[in-house]
Amino acid sequence: MSSSKDRGKKRAGKPRRSVRGAAAGSADLEFGALLRERREALRASDRSFSLRQVADRIGVEPSYLSKVERAEVAPPSEETILRLAKELDLDPDVLLALAGKVSTDLKEVIRRRPELFGRLIRELRDLPDHAVLRIAREVRDGEW
Repeated sequence: MSSSKDRGKKRAGKPRRSVRGAAAGSADLEFGALLRERREALRASDRSFSLRQVADRIGVEPSYLSKVERAEVAPPSEETILRLAKELDLDPDVLLALAGKVSTDLKEVIRRRPELFGRLIRELRDLPDHAVLRIAREVRDGEW
């Protein structure tokens, strides 16, 4: 059986999976369903991704994680979601969004200029992904 340290080494070179990649093409999966699908996919090749072992590694009770996966309880705290994202090699912002949450660092950015960021997000809402990525690259590279 591989340790948590060994799993990190195996995945270190792999890119973080998106919802689409992790959910076999379905971006419409709900939070718990995505977690369960990803955990089960990892478990197919690594038995250390059983519900009990994942729960132990992220610091929750197995029964609670099971209820989260089955959408019987509300999604967990930001901290637990971040541990889940790391454990399951998923994008933490995607998991937070599926849980109806926004990361603390993004909340701070929005709080500094709420009107501006509200307007920006609404303007970007209907743009295709490639257009949003282009805008982000231009801002990052200073080509504006």
